[in-house]
Amino acid sequence: MTSRTKIRVGHSPDADDAFMFWGLASGRVSTNSEFEHILRDIQTLNEWAMNGELETTAVSVHTLAYVADRYAVLRHGGSFGEKYGPMLIAKEPLSVSDLKNKTIAIPGKLTSAYLQLCLIVDEPTVHVVPFDEIPQSVLSGKFDVGLIIHEAQLLWKDQGLHLVLDFGTWWHEQTGLPLPLGVNVVRKDLGQNTIQEINRAMRESIQAGLDHRREALEYAIQFGRGVPINTADSFVGMYVNQRTLDMGEDGIQAIKLLLKKGAERGVIPPVEPEFISA
Repeated sequence: MTSRTKIRVGHSPDADDAFMFWGLASGRVSTNSEFEHILRDIQTLNEWAMNGELETTAVSVHTLAYVADRYAVLRHGGSFGEKYGPMLIAKEPLSVSDLKNKTIAIPGKLTSAYLQLCLIVDEPTVHVVPFDEIPQSVLSGKFDVGLIIHEAQLLWKDQGLHLVLDFGTWWHEQTGLPLPLGVNVVRKDLGQNTIQEINRAMRESIQAGLDHRREALEYAIQFGRGVPINTADSFVGMYVNQRTLDMGEDGIQAIKLLLKKGAERGVIPPVEPEFISA
């Protein structure tokens, strides 16, 4: 009997990522490979990708600048903001022009949100804070401004915070494109057959989640941070949709443009990522 190829797939425990992989984890998707799910925060996955540790993994688009030699981008599994995205929030009303002299709590220097911040504020003063602690760190006055991601994008108003800028709105006004945030990548050294098997299985897993939404949601929230299922459903709806099945040519264009602008600003090295076709 031929042994099955073992594929370690890295993704965060966030509701949208876990939702996408329900089809594989539940056995709804048949595959000749053995998928082992490695759940870590996105900062850890970004760092691991720098060393090519996992066969396939979620990474921030920002991190592509440092891993595109090892990994190719899958057209599915990407997270894009359609006129919404990471947000800058503050305890008191502020404008973008006020940000230059403010301390900003960020979720990590390899996140796409940080790259986007560097396109908006030249050499921002930042401190890395666990993403789920950022709203409270701003409310307490520890930092002037917070850069929020994940479910915090839905909860900031109820916490009495003020919106300074929504990056998704800003990016759309600048480019007319969706805002690229995260992608799934696959290691180039696996060979064409294995890459295409991963490609098929992971795309079918996303489709399975969309087709069996309640079951996939119930699976996803068990890894979360006590987020109510209705909030998780809203968050998943923002980042798992038809564009997740295929980012489209405008999605590819958006990724390339963000990386180009980051390189022009001197934040990241120039890079030309490779995309795997369906």
